[in-house]
Amino acid sequence: MAAACSSLSTILKTPFSTPFSSLKLSPKSHQNSSFQLPTAISRREFLNGFSVALLPLAISPPSLAKEIEVGSYLPPSPTDPSFVLFTATPKDTPALRAGNVQPYKFILPPTWKQMRVANILSGNYCQPKCAEPWVEVKFEDEKQGKIQVVASPLIRLTNKPNARIEDIGSPEKLIASLGPFVTGNTLDPDELVETSIEKRGDQTYYKYVLETPYALTGSHNLAKATAKGSTVVLFVASANDKQWQSSEKTLQAILDSFEV
Repeated sequence: MAAACSSLSTILKTPFSTPFSSLKLSPKSHQNSSFQLPTAISRREFLNGFSVALLPLAISPPSLAKEIEVGSYLPPSPTDPSFVLFTATPKDTPALRAGNVQPYKFILPPTWKQMRVANILSGNYCQPKCAEPWVEVKFEDEKQGKIQVVASPLIRLTNKPNARIEDIGSPEKLIASLGPFVTGNTLDPDELVETSIEKRGDQTYYKYVLETPYALTGSHNLAKATAKGSTVVLFVASANDKQWQSSEKTLQAILDSFEV
């Protein structure tokens, strides 16, 4: 993509030897047009640059993310009508279509918007056998914060097939491995404020409260993780100091609602 942008940028910035206003076509333009590509750039260079610039459009499928308020298309939450319910389906992510991730759901305030996930981060290029974690979905509200669902191949954390999250290790051990996907950079053990374990039927969830002043995602992070099938699914809610003051309870409610 960088190469494409560079090629196109070079083309656009190259000075034309002939002003467009002075270009003329002869009456017999179908036989011998007097219009020629400027000498500063050859026809081959132009076509090559244009083709490379369009290549990402050809290989990247359009995102299904809708950057409009979720309240306009998601149903109200049956447990709290002040929220709406997002239930992930195979049309939402490459991993769900490949069967690599089990469907999940969570609630959101109706003013939040679903954000597009870059193709390279979505796991689209490596399904169904990704070796590294990928981003499933992202939602955001400028005033309240943001959330994302990250999925990690189970084999990255344990050699035991279909392992439960308890088989991987303690909450502290798990977050030590997945912490960078919570913060966007690094996680210091001192930034882990609280851990807890939640049971929902047969499913176990590890929950975390983190104070992360240097995190790219935000200075306050809440996380929740579980293992199912061949994947560990990590839910992250993030906010900066200003957002946290007014939305801490909202972000906690969103996190608590997450279920695989």
